[in-house]
Amino acid sequence: MTPKERAEKSAAAMWAEDHASKWAGMEITHVDEGEATLELTIAQHHCNGHGICHGGVTFMLADSAFAFACNSRNQSTVAQHNVISFTAPGRLGDRLIATAREVSLTGRSGIYDVTVTNQDGQQIAEFRGFSRAIKGQLFDE
Repeated sequence: MTPKERAEKSAAAMWAEDHASKWAGMEITHVDEGEATLELTIAQHHCNGHGICHGGVTFMLADSAFAFACNSRNQSTVAQHNVISFTAPGRLGDRLIATAREVSLTGRSGIYDVTVTNQDGQQIAEFRGFSRAIKGQLFDE
């Protein structure tokens, strides 16, 4: 199995049980070893009292992209901690694109950067996720 095939099979196994990301309206548009891209169109129910995308929704999208990137090797992996900086508001109707890439993987610990942009390429947020591998796999290999 190639690394890309493993990543795709891992993503399919995770997606089958990821009710939160599906509930929010996310779609996986790319996955490979150590990377993933998820997208979400901002609907009315994603907006806060300021009429912009709720920061928790942006964080959730980035966190989901991070999860698919750090689980791409079929090793069960969870978040140790994450941080996000919001750089611009997402607006109703915007298509948010969260692109995750692996920065470092040493033993059971990984670091991943996720850039969230809108459909015009404007940066909305920058997220850094720290992962920790745990026991188990997403599928039998």
